[in-house]
Amino acid sequence: TEHGEERILAQGGKGGLGNWHFRSSTNQTPRYSQPGMPSTELDVILELKVLADVGLVGFPNAGKSTLLSVLTSAKPKIADYPFTTLTPNLWVLDHKGKSLVIEDVPGLIPWASQWKGLWIEFLKHIERTWVLLHLLDMYRMDQVFTDYTNIRKELEYFSPDLATKEEMIVFSKADLLDSEMKEFIVSEFKKQFDKKVFVISAATWEWVEELKDFLIDNYSKEKILREEWYQIKEVKIYDLKDDSEDVPKRFNLEYVEWHKFK
Repeated sequence: TEHGEERILAQGGKGGLGNWHFRSSTNQTPRYSQPGMPSTELDVILELKVLADVGLVGFPNAGKSTLLSVLTSAKPKIADYPFTTLTPNLWVLDHKGKSLVIEDVPGLIPWASQWKGLWIEFLKHIERTWVLLHLLDMYRMDQVFTDYTNIRKELEYFSPDLATKEEMIVFSKADLLDSEMKEFIVSEFKKQFDKKVFVISAATWEWVEELKDFLIDNYSKEKILREEWYQIKEVKIYDLKDDSEDVPKRFNLEYVEWHKFK
């Protein structure tokens, strides 16, 4: 979980001492030796949690694959039946000269945290994301609130970390409803849940560019690393074109892994 972190899984044994170690002037060839201690033996299963910036979650057929196709250059399988996504996928959003990684996982159903459906295999991956993008099918209208609470329950059942992770709401398929109905659903949702809400249509590109701007400006890897760095380092910025005495004529440059500044 940390760069350079080490963890001992199996402790090595202690080496013994051979008869040569016990030789003396009176016992040139001792017949005594000390046996070593055995090492730890165990079978270990290592599972890699995929690291992404944004975790995309939602019910089957909520439009996750369609959304990915307009946010990124991905060409995921899109069909009018549930569970078109069977494995977790990572896709890159390139926008405004920055990028972030979006993880798409199979659709969630009630009791997924209890091994129902496909999602339990991949819930662990979204624990490593910065934020959850919760996609809700707006065309389900009154059921959209039940959809949201059901998925939230599964996240909470599976991991307390997921329950407290930052989350934004994206209503999809907005082109299928009139403006009055869309405003009503959003207002009722905000009354019950204090979340950042976007209303989009991947078919007509309604608010898609605004969603891209928001994701890149708030969750790109460069922004997150820069904020983390400023919390632990005092950074001074100099304009090399400035000839005043405040700008030193000599600089000591330090390489800080893969942090970038503009």
